[in-house]
Amino acid sequence: MSGGTGAEERPEERHRFPPPGKSLPISALRQNGLLQALVQEAGQPVGAAEISEELRRAQEEWEAVEEIQSGLGGTSASAAPPISFNEALQYFQTADLSECRKKVRATARRQGLAALVHFLFGPPRLQPQLQGERELALAIAQCGLDDNERVHMRILQTIYKKLTRSSLGCPRYGAHWEELGFQGADPGTDLRGTGMLGLMQMLYFVMDSQTLPLAQEIFKLSQHETQNFPFCIMSVNVTRIVIQALREERLSRECNRRQQVIAVLNDLYAAAFLQLYRVWKWQHKTIVDSGFLLKELELSTKKKPKQLLKSLEAYVNRSPTADSLQQPSFSSVSGGSGSRPGEEIHFMGVCDLQVELEGEARLI
Repeated sequence: MSGGTGAEERPEERHRFPPPGKSLPISALRQNGLLQALVQEAGQPVGAAEISEELRRAQEEWEAVEEIQSGLGGTSASAAPPISFNEALQYFQTADLSECRKKVRATARRQGLAALVHFLFGPPRLQPQLQGERELALAIAQCGLDDNERVHMRILQTIYKKLTRSSLGCPRYGAHWEELGFQGADPGTDLRGTGMLGLMQMLYFVMDSQTLPLAQEIFKLSQHETQNFPFCIMSVNVTRIVIQALREERLSRECNRRQQVIAVLNDLYAAAFLQLYRVWKWQHKTIVDSGFLLKELELSTKKKPKQLLKSLEAYVNRSPTADSLQQPSFSSVSGGSGSRPGEEIHFMGVCDLQVELEGEARLI
């Protein structure tokens, strides 16, 4: 190029260097002639070169970068399209969940007077044709996050992208998950008790066009200077409440009416989260109030699920009723629990359902 302007680009140059504006894969960079020249002596093949300590460290850094880029949390995961709730559900419907199903106890056990009262005045039993769907939901709740399952990783990446409104993926582990409201660098440690159903309900929340704006509003509130709270941990707690309501047959009437189980679970999850959001926002609650609010939410979800579902429907349809619910109170739904506002029940994100305690779940 030092001579005339008509010099032609040699074919090997076109092979070694990408056109302007086009990124070069890490693996291609490692094979690039310039990098090879750094690790070989003149006239010697690459494999026989004696590499200095500095160049050896550089090569190791390149390999580490390439490993990250090719991992589940790197380029290959972020390049994968977002996964829809239905696609993820189809995966679980066909996956081998036999080990998870062994851990399922479909109905919370009652004894003595509680059993008699439930028999006489409790909700109806779930119809036989819906039992399989309930068992599937409870089996998913026993399924842990698996790094080797690509669908699991796509679910995680989709939630991250939708909440952060980013087109880029993120590593499997890291502090970015704490920013979303998990407790640490690994979201999988916060899912015991809800398992993959905790992530599935988050996925439903962010992938449904009617509930996505609500999910983003709640996430925005979770970042508030004084009213902040861990979004994903709160979501897992809402899922835990919904699971317990299912186990106690509190949702059977609605499931029978709609001839669905998982769709009812998802709608109740969104409705309960909406109720929590409204109380938190309009009554200026903070993390100190979290235990009390979750306890009240559990009572209202179990006692009046239909009322919560109607409030969600009103919100989605933006009817005048929705405006009247901007400053709600749990007591109007649950009838009050007698809990004191200052009585905090710590929640840790490790959700172990305690069905032995007469159907009372431990808030975490």
